[in-house]
Amino acid sequence: MLSEQRLKYLTDLCAELVRIKSCSGEEKQVIGYLENLFKKSGCPDILIDEYGSLTARFAGKRAGNTILFDSHVDTVPVTDQDAWASEPFGGKITDNRIYGRGTADMKGALAAVIVAVQSYLEDHGNDFPGQIVISAGVHEESFEGIASRRISRRVNPDIVVICEATNLNLARGQRGRAEIVMETFGKPAHSSNPQAGINAVYNMMNLLNAVRSLRVSEHPVLGRGILELTDIKSSPYPGLSVVPACCRCTFDRRLLVNETEGTVLQPIRTLIDELQAGNPDFKARAVYAEGTETCYTGEMISARRFFPGWLYDETESFIRSALTGLQSAGLDPDITTYSFCTNGSHYAGEAGIKTIGFGPSAEHQAHINDEYIEIYQLQQACRGYYGMLAPLLSDA
Repeated sequence: MLSEQRLKYLTDLCAELVRIKSCSGEEKQVIGYLENLFKKSGCPDILIDEYGSLTARFAGKRAGNTILFDSHVDTVPVTDQDAWASEPFGGKITDNRIYGRGTADMKGALAAVIVAVQSYLEDHGNDFPGQIVISAGVHEESFEGIASRRISRRVNPDIVVICEATNLNLARGQRGRAEIVMETFGKPAHSSNPQAGINAVYNMMNLLNAVRSLRVSEHPVLGRGILELTDIKSSPYPGLSVVPACCRCTFDRRLLVNETEGTVLQPIRTLIDELQAGNPDFKARAVYAEGTETCYTGEMISARRFFPGWLYDETESFIRSALTGLQSAGLDPDITTYSFCTNGSHYAGEAGIKTIGFGPSAEHQAHINDEYIEIYQLQQACRGYYGMLAPLLSDA
């Protein structure tokens, strides 16, 4: 199945992808590299969409499922290169590890998928049911699942395999993520005469105390729907002897299944209404953060920062098929869930497409200094992707 030659190519490919710097919005070079790679391998259907995401499709000669292996090529930036023991974009191979930004999140997984699919096609030609699609998405680190909307409309997959890190386990769900912005408003005045104004920070302190009393939902599998303050700032800033007229804070909210934009904000808005009813000087609002960034293609990508959670029952046939495939490849995975957010927020959370997660490396390896992937995990992931193909393509 996976010869020494193929495994050597896998290591080299992972290291080469890491050497191509591709922070969000700067993915053009790595997408070009992948386009050439797929062209050389004879892929008949390669598309780069408006956002710059690439899909490569391989069709079998019989009817079957369309399987999409989802990955992203953008990485978070390196903010303190001096804190790294090795070059962040060097792809250094040492001590049975590959070091560099994106090794764990998630160029290693992409390399493993590419080698697995290429090996499967070399071994089977087009004598298989359905279609195999590999995606290399952009801007995932900014907007989980937003670029995926274009991909799923084009591919129309029956089953999606999220290739984010699972430590070689099989994930059947995840918490979602939302960014909630709360603002309080006051009236500016000189700080030597504060009674002439209304201090928005004091209003925010009252709101934060109320929000901390909220009981956040809990799920027996996914855990707590966290609501955590991540930043706060008054305006004007610096104050320069001015009573602040506005105060803004952001909360990170981890979402559970079946939570909607309305149900998540409603308890906070109810608190605001109660505080306003008791104090005519209290004014506030709560909304979801929105973001807009420029893709390397020049296209603008934007989204309200609400990315749903999702969860499938472990008895679902496609999950059992994936498990069978992994076990046939010599792996012994646990069935688990992601603790972080992935493109599954779109595929499963928004579109209702059957979705699982499987990838090399541990979740905590993402975004850290001296990020690395173990070559053993890389190889096992490649074997796992190969093993899942046949049962998923024919899963009914």
